Amino acid sequence: MKLNQDISIEEINEQLKVGLVGHLGIKITDVKNGEIIATMPVDERTIRPGGILHGGSNLALAETLAGIGSIAMIDPRTHDARGISVSGNHVGTATEGEVKAVAQIVHCGRTTHLWNVNIYREDGKLISTTRITNMIVER
Repeated sequence: MKLNQDISIEEINEQLKVGLVGHLGIKITDVKNGEIIATMPVDERTIRPGGILHGGSNLALAETLAGIGSIAMIDPRTHDARGISVSGNHVGTATEGEVKAVAQIVHCGRTTHLWNVNIYREDGKLISTTRITNMIVER
């Protein structure tokens, strides 16, 4: 798998400032062949009542990374990546600080991309694992 886009992390983060991703405070920290890494704060924007990280925040983080990864691998002038399946398992939680997500490509086909995204607390404990399928479509 090879990235087709020559875009800086700063440019990606600038584009992500709007909408849900910007509201959740998601920040991309590394983009390389087959892997995207990001952080998200555990704060009033991402928690549920009771003060723990909302599972939906984890899913939004995971789908964001898989989408960025797929778009970076295609020509966005002619094609788009659209999430068609998301399946997550929350195996832990966080109550403070930030979480780190690591997205890795599992399958890079012509019409579908399959990603696995693991989310970790600051102490390195796995709290969520998600599988995302993106469909690659012509614009």
